[in-house]
Amino acid sequence: MSLRDLIPWSRQDNRLPISTDPQGGGDYDAYPLLSLHREVNRLFDDMFRGFGGALPGRLDPRGVWPHVELSETDSEVRIAAELPGLDEKDVELCIEEGVLTLRGEKRADVEDRDRGYSERSYGRFERRISLPQGIDREQANATFRNGVLTVRLPRTEAARKNVRRIPINGKAA
Repeated sequence: MSLRDLIPWSRQDNRLPISTDPQGGGDYDAYPLLSLHREVNRLFDDMFRGFGGALPGRLDPRGVWPHVELSETDSEVRIAAELPGLDEKDVELCIEEGVLTLRGEKRADVEDRDRGYSERSYGRFERRISLPQGIDREQANATFRNGVLTVRLPRTEAARKNVRRIPINGKAA
């Protein structure tokens, strides 16, 4: 069932199902709450347009692209990003002020006029990942194989020594 099936009036003409003014002229400016209602409805219409009633990808955590996997050990931080259909020349990596930036562009193989229907995505992308303190920027390296970009960020010696393990007591105090 579509969200629009639940709404009792058409959004095309922006009218309520009943007339609110005695003359039936539809003067929404005379009724501030109705004007607000209309604007909120317009916002929701714009947000849901083109998604078939589903939430847009930017609100859905699974819709963020590229998909990344972070793992962390005492000696390094490893970030793997899935970038199918891209080459290393299409991707740029940089570290600045404790943030790893992954950006690039995925170009279409065919022109728009030759394509009938497509669920593939194209265009520029950028993903910014906040890094923990104590990363050795000079020793960072990246590999790209089979559409997976793997970035290894070793920790500095000072960061490795600065780790303190906290014992956990089995009984509550």
